[in-house]
Amino acid sequence: MIALHLPALQVVLPLLAAPLCALVRRGTVAWAITLIASWAAFAAAIGLLLRVLDEGIISYEMGGWAPPIGIEYRVDLINVFVLLVVSGVGAVIVPYARKSIAARFGSTEQAWFYTMYLLALTGLLGVTITGDAFNIFVFLEISSLASYVMIAMGRDRRCLTAAYQYLIMGTVGATFIVIGVGLLWAMTGTLNLYDLAQRIPEIQNTRPVLAALAFLTVGISLKLALFPLHLWLPNAYAFAPSVTSAFLAGTATKVAIYLFLRFFYTVFGGEGFFVTTPLPEILLLLSLVAMFAASIVAVFQSNVKRMLAYSSVAQIGFITLGISYATETGLTGAMTHIFNHAIMKAGLFLLIGNVLYQLGSVKIEDMAGIGRKMPITMAGFVALGLSLLGTPGTVGFISKWYLGLAAVEQGQWWLVALIVIASLVTMIYIGRVVEVAYFREPTAQVSQLREAPPALLVPAFVLVGAAFYFGVETSLSVGLAQQAASLLLNAAY
Repeated sequence: MIALHLPALQVVLPLLAAPLCALVRRGTVAWAITLIASWAAFAAAIGLLLRVLDEGIISYEMGGWAPPIGIEYRVDLINVFVLLVVSGVGAVIVPYARKSIAARFGSTEQAWFYTMYLLALTGLLGVTITGDAFNIFVFLEISSLASYVMIAMGRDRRCLTAAYQYLIMGTVGATFIVIGVGLLWAMTGTLNLYDLAQRIPEIQNTRPVLAALAFLTVGISLKLALFPLHLWLPNAYAFAPSVTSAFLAGTATKVAIYLFLRFFYTVFGGEGFFVTTPLPEILLLLSLVAMFAASIVAVFQSNVKRMLAYSSVAQIGFITLGISYATETGLTGAMTHIFNHAIMKAGLFLLIGNVLYQLGSVKIEDMAGIGRKMPITMAGFVALGLSLLGTPGTVGFISKWYLGLAAVEQGQWWLVALIVIASLVTMIYIGRVVEVAYFREPTAQVSQLREAPPALLVPAFVLVGAAFYFGVETSLSVGLAQQAASLLLNAAY
C-alpha cells in the first residue's frame, strides 16, 4: 500500500517535518526530525526507482482528479535519477549538520535552520517529481525562499548581501519562468507537462511558443547558474554556512538542469525541435566560456569556498556542454556528471567545512601546514580534488570520458582537447590548496589544531567513498543516465 503512494510521500514527508521542527524549537529534536524525514525521502526515491525499473512510467493523480485537469506527479527514469541525487545528498548532509550547526547557532535558531532545510528539500523534490508546469514554479519558489534564509544565516555579514543578491536574481529567473509557463498555457490551455508535450508540436513555430521558449531558457539558466547568469552563486556558496553550501552545490543547480532537459527535450518535442533552434550552438559557446573563465577565476581566489563556488560554475559548463551535443552519448555524459558532480562538490564543501569548524577560516594563506594537523580531512579534500580533475578510477573521469566520446562521435577533436585543457586548470586551483596545506610550515594557529570530530568526518567520507566506488562501478550512474538520455532524445514522456 505504501509503495503506491511513494510519489506523494516523496514530497509530503519533508514538508510535514518542516513545521514540526519550527514547533519544537529545540535544536536536537529538530535535527532528529530532519534526519528521519530526509532519510525517509531517500528511501522513497529508491522505492520509486525500483518501481520505475519494474513498471515503467508512474502516473500519480493528486486528490483523485485525473490529469490533465488534476495535478499529476509523473515519474520516469529521467526525474527519478535526479530524485535519487537530491534526496541522497540531502540525507548524507543531515548527520554532518548536527555538530556543524550546533557550533554556530542556539537551540531555537537550529530548529529554524532545519525548518528551512526541509522546505528547501521539499521544493527541490517537488520541482523534480511534479508533472504540472505551474507547480514547478510553486515548488521552485519554496526551495528558493528557504535557500535565501539558509544563506542569510551565515556568520559573515556579507552573507546578507549574498542572500539579497540571490533573491533579486532568483526572483528575475522565477518571473521569466512563470511568464513562459503562462504563454504555454495561453496557447495550449493546459499546464500538464505530458499534455503540453502532445500539443506543442502542432504550434511549436508560433511566436508565443517561441517567446515562451526564450523566457524559459533565460529563467532556467539563471537558476542553474549558466555563464554569464551565474553572478549570484559565488557569494551565496562562499558566505553561507558549510551545510548550506554543500546542500545547494549538490542539489539546487542539478534540479535546474533537470528542468532545462525536461522542457527542451521532452515538452518541446525532443531532439528534432531542439536542434532546429540556435540553442545547441549558443549552449556550446557559453559552456566553453564557463569551463575556462570560471576555472581561471577560481585559480585567483583566496577563499577556498569561493574557489569551489567558481569551480561549480565551470562544472555546470561541462554538464551543459553534454546537453548541447544533442546526442545519446553527450546526454549520457551530462546526466552522469549531474550525479558525479553532486557527490564531488557536496563532499568538498563538507571537508572544507571541517577546516572552518576547527580553524575558523578558509583563506588559503591561513591553511599553511594544515595537512599535518588535519591529515584525514585534507586527504579527503585531495581525493575529491583528483576526482574533480578527472583522474581515472574516480567519478570525474567517467563523466569527462563520455563528454569526450560525444565530441569524437561528431568529429570534433578540438573539443576533446578543450575538455582536457579545462580539466587541467582544475589541477592549478586544487594544487594551490595542496601546496599550502602540505608544503608549508604550520602557522601558530594551525599548530594548535586537531583533526575534525568523527561526526563531521564520517558523512564527508561517505561521499569520498562514493566518488571512488562509482568511478569503478558505473552500472547505476551511467546505466540510468544512458536510459534517461535515450528517453530524452525520443521525447518519451
